[in-house]
Amino acid sequence: MARAALPGPVGERASHSAPSPARIALASARSILSRTSGFIASAGFTHSLSPARNCLFGCTYCYVPTLRVRAGLKPADWRHWGHHTTHKSNAADLLRRQLRPSQVIYCSPLVDPYQPSERQVRGMPPILRALCKTPPAAFVLQTRGCLILRDLGLLRELAAKTQLGVSFSLTTDREDVRRFYEPHCDPIEDRVRTIRALEEAGIPVHCTLAPILPCNPERLADLALECSSRAVIADPLHTRQGKPLGAVTRPEALRISRVRGFQRWHDLSFQRDIVGVVRRRVEAAGRAFGVGIEGFRMLAPSGERLGAG
Repeated sequence: MARAALPGPVGERASHSAPSPARIALASARSILSRTSGFIASAGFTHSLSPARNCLFGCTYCYVPTLRVRAGLKPADWRHWGHHTTHKSNAADLLRRQLRPSQVIYCSPLVDPYQPSERQVRGMPPILRALCKTPPAAFVLQTRGCLILRDLGLLRELAAKTQLGVSFSLTTDREDVRRFYEPHCDPIEDRVRTIRALEEAGIPVHCTLAPILPCNPERLADLALECSSRAVIADPLHTRQGKPLGAVTRPEALRISRVRGFQRWHDLSFQRDIVGVVRRRVEAAGRAFGVGIEGFRMLAPSGERLGAG
């Protein structure tokens, strides 16, 4: 698979053990759509679409590096997660050949489609144009990137042709916590404004509290209720204590929690209490609420309809 490096860094990284500055590469892929399995399939999605390998948001809690070879990663990928990314240069061409009207597509289980390098690569507009030309049954974008508003016109066009959904991640109400765990992501205030802008533009958008980082849970629930009119989805940090197999929170986040005194946010009983507080707040407002796979099903047509409240 041919690779080409793009000129110019996208920012420095704090870890002394990884390459700096971050590197962006382009490479041709053999396929762009993958048949789903596991919880993504059980939620009603038939295919997933990952426009790149590795994500420059580099969130300390990201579960993807813990999947290792099961996510198609190489040792350099999971050891230096967040320090390099490879965008699929032929993604739109592949998509035009692989799209079918019956597909229910989730984008993306492995990277954020609006990670920082997308500003330079601009891979999503041609992907969205391909979807507009041959619309699938449904298409759901999972992101925490405010850059999505750049493509608002294409999203509106796509929403008129298929069941479009956006799941926008809001992890905490505390900006200091956001900087600890996801320093390369957009500030909380900017993310709230982005969700509101999508809502006002008529794009079906769910506020997804995942993972729930240290926060005031009632305030976090209120933020979700204020910026979106749809069901609220949540998921606590994944711990090996409650998940003997599969993806879990990265050790980097566990170390931050120990240093900052947030260890209890990884405890199952404490997580249940926090989720209970959020659930009561959301349901008291007359809004649907889902956790884990229950919430994930709300994104696909097999669960809550994407355009419903």
